[in-house]
Amino acid sequence: MNQDYIIPNEWSIIEKGFNPDTVKASESLFSIGNGAMGQRANFEESYSGPTFQGSYIAGVYYPDKTRVGWWKNGYPEYFAKVLNAPNWIGINVTINDEKLDLHTCLEVNNFKRELNMKEGWLSRSFDATLQNGIKVNVYTQRFLSLEFDEVGAIKYSVTLVNGDATVEFSPYIDGGITNEDTNWDDQFWDILDVTQKEQQSFLQARTMKTNFCACTYMESLVFLDGKQQEISGVEKKSSNYASCSYKKGIKQGQTFAIHKFGGYVVDRNHDKLELVNVAKNVLKKATDIGFDGLLELQKKSWSRIWETADITIKGDVKAQQGIRFNIFQLNQTYLGTDARLNIGPKGFTGEKYGGSTYWDTEAYCIPFYMATKDQKVARKLLEYRYHHLDKAIENAEKLGFKNGAALYPMVTMNGEECHNEWEITFEEIHRNGAIAFAIYNYCRYTNDYNYIPEKGLEVLIGIAKFWHQRATYSTKKGKYVILGVTGPNEYENNVNNNWYTNYIARWCINYAIENIKRVAQEFNTDYQRISEKTTIDVNELEKWKEVADNMYFPYSEEHNVFLQQDGFLDKDLITVADLPQESRPINQHWSWDRILRSPFIKQADVLQGFYFFEDKFSEEDLERHFNFYEPFTVHESSLSPCVHSVQAAKLGKMDQAYRFYLRTSRLDLDDYNHEVHEGLHITSMAGTWMSIVEGFGGMRIIDGKLSFEPRIPKQWEAYSFKINFRNQILKINVTQNKTNFELINGDKISILVNGASVLVTPNNLVTV
Repeated sequence: MNQDYIIPNEWSIIEKGFNPDTVKASESLFSIGNGAMGQRANFEESYSGPTFQGSYIAGVYYPDKTRVGWWKNGYPEYFAKVLNAPNWIGINVTINDEKLDLHTCLEVNNFKRELNMKEGWLSRSFDATLQNGIKVNVYTQRFLSLEFDEVGAIKYSVTLVNGDATVEFSPYIDGGITNEDTNWDDQFWDILDVTQKEQQSFLQARTMKTNFCACTYMESLVFLDGKQQEISGVEKKSSNYASCSYKKGIKQGQTFAIHKFGGYVVDRNHDKLELVNVAKNVLKKATDIGFDGLLELQKKSWSRIWETADITIKGDVKAQQGIRFNIFQLNQTYLGTDARLNIGPKGFTGEKYGGSTYWDTEAYCIPFYMATKDQKVARKLLEYRYHHLDKAIENAEKLGFKNGAALYPMVTMNGEECHNEWEITFEEIHRNGAIAFAIYNYCRYTNDYNYIPEKGLEVLIGIAKFWHQRATYSTKKGKYVILGVTGPNEYENNVNNNWYTNYIARWCINYAIENIKRVAQEFNTDYQRISEKTTIDVNELEKWKEVADNMYFPYSEEHNVFLQQDGFLDKDLITVADLPQESRPINQHWSWDRILRSPFIKQADVLQGFYFFEDKFSEEDLERHFNFYEPFTVHESSLSPCVHSVQAAKLGKMDQAYRFYLRTSRLDLDDYNHEVHEGLHITSMAGTWMSIVEGFGGMRIIDGKLSFEPRIPKQWEAYSFKINFRNQILKINVTQNKTNFELINGDKISILVNGASVLVTPNNLVTV
């Protein structure tokens, strides 16, 4: 049974009624972020019930020593952890010396929580009766500024309902925090100093091992019925904590409020010796503008994002809410302002997966950022891997590869592999292919071929060298095979000849050779630099070509399909339809041994190859493979429904495409996998965007042109989206009987619609 307490709304995520059982899930769902920092939706006031405290700083991590029962050569020495940072949002609230705590209140009524995605803020309101019988109405609102990404702001107001009382606010910053997810229960932060002066508080801390320095800071202003009060706060501090208390006697019906400003400044961006001074300057800017002024800037910042990123759906509020939630969370996680950062699978919403970079970025996220932002943002994501090339070569060397072969890590913060499961670390090598494919995908979309000679070709060469060395010649088959791998379907480990891995290996080699030849002809200076650095020569390219031309692909004549890997047909081929509901999800109910022996597929595997390389196969090929593999697929990866939605739409299976779309768009809102309390699935949210734009909209790049084959689910009246294609912005609006194309920005654009050429010019609505 999926959760369904989130109220459908086009622009907001709304929860009504206080339920302690959903607190942790809501802390994930209502998370906020601004690309530089983020936080779970923990209450500002004390809460003694079960809660998952989480506040995170982009790029700040800890190398938690790997915990395994036995060590293998080449094993990663640590698993990178995104760190729960010192807490700056806390405000202890007491009324007549009774602490406000929703877990212990006699009554909590009219509870409402709202995440306003259009304007980028989180609010809560409720009526509470405390243990001492006092009734209060509480309203809170907070956001993390996009305009000033080191600033967070909170407005917290208490209105007395039944009589007079003394209300005390004690805002604090707290360095005594821990991670939910840790191997050894290490302490991650050293608290260096806590200082207070003139109602401002600063907590300086340094991470163990990685030595990141951060200053957590706060300053507060208080108001009675909207008028600022000159109350000197009572300052207190300890070795890892600072608070400043403001007390006021107020009458029934009056509202006492606090505006708290806080956040982090870090030595990734500033001199570590100047962090307190930097924080003081940030606070001056924030308090001068004020809460309301910062909120207006926040609304304008989000308006600019939605201008190109929004997707509208008419006639289906849940579908509309789902896509906007996904687009909103992607933009809260990564905005492309810092090339040192990337997109963690849980963003700033939880600690699972360590906040690190996976192949998800290249396979799923880059298309979203290319089409909804300036192409420089996607280029930065590619450059992130270029800057880690030396580390990828080191990673390959640890596993015995030579001569500049590069194996990019499955999980990384700084280019080093830091995944803690051997079958992923050593075997899920197809991640190399996604990184090469992203370069190809970027170049065909943006026409920025200069990226290849500047940076991309070195990456492609390192990856091709790896595939050449990783393949083994089988004298029995007379072909090159790739042994001992895990494909995208992680419910299969240590298999031979995973079709997707073999296919993308061959493609990577051929793509590298093609670009080496082009760069040699057209960019001679770059070619000389690259050839000297990578030591490639004609003999090596011929050896690569020998592997690519003779790659083995397992195939079933009986079913007329490529096999996921050798031996797939030896399994007991029962389908998901035969699985009892009480066994789902199987990763929470079955032993790993049973999963590995089953035919069940976690996510698109062969079909992932058909998604990337659709133009290499006929529609009949796709349909045959879709019909064979999808019935075995349990979709227990967040990355699975989106690929299947795109392909189902391509095949005209619109009911299936719509079901997959709802599953990917509402994966967290409806908690399909019963794990949303751990955090959101950020990277798969880009797949939700793909489900609409590439699935229903049928968008592809064909011969350098945008191409569309629009379809629409019967549940929708219309949908629309915008595409930034080579600095021209095109709006597409699809209804049940026509599609409109409108050029929002640009001179003119020639596109393909259902295979026919269409010219779109400014101020000229084209209807097909």
